[in-house]
Amino acid sequence: MKLVQPDTSYHIFNHANGFENVFREAENYRYFLEKYQLYISPIAETYAYCLMPNHFHLVVRIRKRSVIEQLILNSSNNSNTNFSKVQNFGKVEVEIEKYLSKQFANFFSCYTQSFNKSYQRMGSLFIKNFKREPIIDKQHFFNAVIYTHRNPIHHGFRDRFEEWDYSSYFEIIHNHSEIVEVDKLLKTFGGYDAFIEMHQQNLAVFQIDDQPERIET
Repeated sequence: MKLVQPDTSYHIFNHANGFENVFREAENYRYFLEKYQLYISPIAETYAYCLMPNHFHLVVRIRKRSVIEQLILNSSNNSNTNFSKVQNFGKVEVEIEKYLSKQFANFFSCYTQSFNKSYQRMGSLFIKNFKREPIIDKQHFFNAVIYTHRNPIHHGFRDRFEEWDYSSYFEIIHNHSEIVEVDKLLKTFGGYDAFIEMHQQNLAVFQIDDQPERIET
């Protein structure tokens, strides 16, 4: 699977490694988001998230190449790297990909270590290679955001978007989030009303499609 690239949008998701939950209580969700801000927010803009008991979804855009380069230059282990040299372009690209992958790996590792310590468990918590689907156009972006927010409904935990506490939907409709780029997101959707309407339209279609087939008697 291709590594994440700068200036590219992705639908990212991962699942528990096995049948147990990766979030058991409210503190787990809070800690996950705290470490997400530490490791992922510097390298990516976040447009939607949803944390479910045994998996999670994210819609992100990896920051521009120049931003990632500066983060690498600011890190102590790479202080002598010169990204301005054209002849080092191939090496630079490799360093950027490695850095982005390391941020995700450190994020998952940090959460797993804390989780294992709290619940006296051992071993990996998440599937090793998280899934990442490049978002190719605006409609794909809309679908990814709405699907992410619809997950609690899709899995039968809630009936409405705003009823799930561990999703960005509630934060977005109240225009306050420490993680999500709310203003940029709403602008892309065409405004607050359009954001709500597109979610409700999608939910209506989902609920119709989800009805059991009528058996003729």
